[in-house]
Amino acid sequence: MDMTIGRFAAEGAVGVETIRFYQRKGLLKTPKRLEGGRRYGAEDLRRLQFIRQAQTAGFTLEEIGELLELDAGEDRERARDAAKARLIALETRIAQLNRTRDALQRLVAECSSGKSGPCPILQSFGL
Repeated sequence: MDMTIGRFAAEGAVGVETIRFYQRKGLLKTPKRLEGGRRYGAEDLRRLQFIRQAQTAGFTLEEIGELLELDAGEDRERARDAAKARLIALETRIAQLNRTRDALQRLVAECSSGKSGPCPILQSFGL
């Protein structure tokens, strides 16, 4: 697989500027110019797909860089520890979001159209 930056970006479902951004951040290598342009291969695409999946899982770009380094060194314990830490952070965020949803559901129920007085939703936001 030999791709121009445009095709590489399209295969990875990102824009060309995203590729360049990842290169500036050190997450993707900038290939040497060959025959009038830079060429990307299957390994570059695998790395790009990993970056996108890790972002979807909530990893920061810095954490993704660390994971990519671990991939090169095959340090499974550190990779597992990083994934566990991210999982704990996600579980904490999910719990926070669930509490927020529950509070909003209560406020919506309390602000039914049949009651009089100020709406509890607006009061909860300081209005």
